[in-house]
Amino acid sequence: MNIVSIMAHADDEMRCLGTMLKCRARGDKLAFVTVADGSVGFAHQPDISREEAAKTRASEMEKLAKSVDAQFITLGERDGFLYNNEEVREKMIRVIRETNPDVIFTHFHDDYNNDHTVVGSMVRHCSMLASYPREMGFGKPLARHPAIFMIEPHGLITFPASVIVDITPFAEEKLRLLKTSHHSQETGMQKAHGRGFDKLVSTTDAYWGQKTGCGFAEVFAPMAGRGSIRPGAVLP
Repeated sequence: MNIVSIMAHADDEMRCLGTMLKCRARGDKLAFVTVADGSVGFAHQPDISREEAAKTRASEMEKLAKSVDAQFITLGERDGFLYNNEEVREKMIRVIRETNPDVIFTHFHDDYNNDHTVVGSMVRHCSMLASYPREMGFGKPLARHPAIFMIEPHGLITFPASVIVDITPFAEEKLRLLKTSHHSQETGMQKAHGRGFDKLVSTTDAYWGQKTGCGFAEVFAPMAGRGSIRPGAVLP
């Protein structure tokens, strides 16, 4: 199967990367798509230009993708100013058709970051359009609507987790990939909060592991859109 992460920013895949690694281990093909350029994510380096920041974030995401033999595509929209408009929808339909996903991971509809909620909304709508049996100038239509799973947001937001994936054998690799690939974000979090991916990611994964009887786990909510629910299990 083709497993695709469609997120607002590079490093947003932190809530599904362990599951994607588990999918890769069973033979699935991975792809990472980011919609925004991530150029706002340098609070620790406020004098960096937007162009240099965007270049750095793309390079970091590319490094992670190459490490797991995955495709990486960025739509390069301006970070912090993401809108659900015609132009971005067209890009989204094209990239969904290009990556031909069986499964999409994306953002939950309630989130602290509006870029996140915009991307989740576009994934819902554009996956449906990408599955319509009309070319529409956006490439070959999907043969079947992908299953869509929403990731847990950060912060005190109620999340209806109903799909749990045991990622214990992949937790160490997941953390290593995040820390070594997204170096700018690890540095920024350490300077701003005194903690990095080890606390932000591993603590949450350990919490869900403890709740569900394993070492580390990731949790998801299926997107209840037309066509995006599968009658059988598709995650490992």
